[in-house]
Amino acid sequence: MSKGWLSAISDHPLLKGRVKIVGLVDLDPATAAARADEFGLADAVIGADLDAVLSEIEPQLLFDVVVPSARAGLVETGLRHGCHVLTEKPMATSLQEAKAMIAQAQAAGRVHAVVQNRRFISGVRRIRHLIESGALGEITSLNCDFFIGAHFGGFREEMDNVLLLDMAIHTLDAARFMAGRAPKAVYCLETNPRGSWYRHGAAANAIFEFEDDLVFNYRGSWCAEGANTSWESAWRIIGTKGTLLWDGHERFEAHVVAGDTGFLRDLKDIEVPPPADEDQTHGHASVIADFLAAIETGRTPETAGSDNIKSLAMVLAAIESARTRQRVSIAV
Repeated sequence: MSKGWLSAISDHPLLKGRVKIVGLVDLDPATAAARADEFGLADAVIGADLDAVLSEIEPQLLFDVVVPSARAGLVETGLRHGCHVLTEKPMATSLQEAKAMIAQAQAAGRVHAVVQNRRFISGVRRIRHLIESGALGEITSLNCDFFIGAHFGGFREEMDNVLLLDMAIHTLDAARFMAGRAPKAVYCLETNPRGSWYRHGAAANAIFEFEDDLVFNYRGSWCAEGANTSWESAWRIIGTKGTLLWDGHERFEAHVVAGDTGFLRDLKDIEVPPPADEDQTHGHASVIADFLAAIETGRTPETAGSDNIKSLAMVLAAIESARTRQRVSIAV
């Protein structure tokens, strides 16, 4: 994960020259040293002990790319050292941990935000812009399919609830962003299909209830071979005036009702507008730029922990629903 972050910081026009990497920490210092060599960071301090390295170099920012189980301790350490912290998703393994991070950041007077890079892409931003325009009328449902046969190896194949916790957080966060409404409840069925190379939870079907009677239907699998969707999923978004289709790549179709007679009403095509702000469509670079701007201006970043906990709550409620086979309310 660090390679994606460092590539954005070193190469992207939004970030070039704005951040200086002064240290790299890994449980295996040789791994950190190799990454430093790869990016020409000859002056960076290398270490295995985060607390010691932060004490030595006293940086302003900490970028967190550890596995989820190590996140709570890392964020606490960074905030204790006076760092602003930008953390990988999911922001925590429990709501209790997430609430503690939010409280720690507030007490430290530092910015803590989460890398939800997949809401910072053109397609998601274009959909949000279209929904806000009212062209589809009032949105009644969002529906998405995510089916990919992903062979990662490593820690993901040993995780509990791997699809919901490690990948669906992106899709659920995108749905919440597109809709502009808060989630209220979920019913979820989680499975590990025959032939799965994951230990647990490689597939899930979930029905989320949002405010204003909006429904979000999620169908996903990380062990679905033969016809991969986009990593952004394939979407059908339905409003009172019409429907938007997005394949998760470059193809959009949007149609609205153009008449008031007939068994099936006549339709007309509508254009899907460009993003409201092109600078918000560059994934990791846009997330990091938003984080830096928040520090510089004192505003709250879009993916602040205090907001992103709502996306985490969707994931954890889906996991609880799958465990209990019951509808679970979502409240933060």
